[in-house]
Amino acid sequence: MYPVDLHMHTVASTHAYSTLHDYIAIAKSKGIQLFAITDHGPDMADAPHYWHFVNMRIWPRMVDGVGILRGIEANIKNTAGEIDCTGPMLDSLDLIIAGFHEPVFPPKDSATHTEAMIAAMASGNVHIISHPGNPKFPVDIPAIAQAAAKYQVALELNNSSFTHSRKGSGPNCRAIAEAVRDAGGWLSLGSDSHTAFTLGDFDECRKILAEVEFPEARILNVSVRRMLGFLESRGMKPIEEFATL
Repeated sequence: MYPVDLHMHTVASTHAYSTLHDYIAIAKSKGIQLFAITDHGPDMADAPHYWHFVNMRIWPRMVDGVGILRGIEANIKNTAGEIDCTGPMLDSLDLIIAGFHEPVFPPKDSATHTEAMIAAMASGNVHIISHPGNPKFPVDIPAIAQAAAKYQVALELNNSSFTHSRKGSGPNCRAIAEAVRDAGGWLSLGSDSHTAFTLGDFDECRKILAEVEFPEARILNVSVRRMLGFLESRGMKPIEEFATL
């Protein structure tokens, strides 16, 4: 079991059903040492206001021995790579995931999706690309894997894509894992939980990792120190409260 989960939603994204307190309790019971709350960026219809993200600074860093990262699943908005996380939001967050969502970026063609995704990575503001294997948003997989390695952005294997959402993602996700492996980049695992009960569930992701013999040395979730080191390499100041993790 990996001790880090990097993608989940609370009741602040109103199509989800758990609170921060719920996630802390489940994390403690499952042995999850660090997780990131990543509610949808404000351009989504049911997303929280940008004040929600700015005010994450009031959260404690540690509760009952569990570390909490302040994050967002932002929306890639256009081929310039703009996302709906700017200004004070950037200064308040530890982790910025970004991806395509139909209400914000209606599906187009592979060349357009690839251009937008690479531009978002090149912006320097994005740490992880969420569910890049979504079949509704086809991309040039070798190109995005090479860009992700170049810009030190992780591509996500999203467990929910195999169980509840984005059906048909499997072949793309396998190809992405292979391309990231060959490009020497990072993979991130996300449960994409919309209830706390699935926190840390990576069973389907692990099948892909085994199939393609993906090196554990390039998976962010393997340890707390690896994930924090990745964020620090991208400019995050060390967080004193996490020193005990």
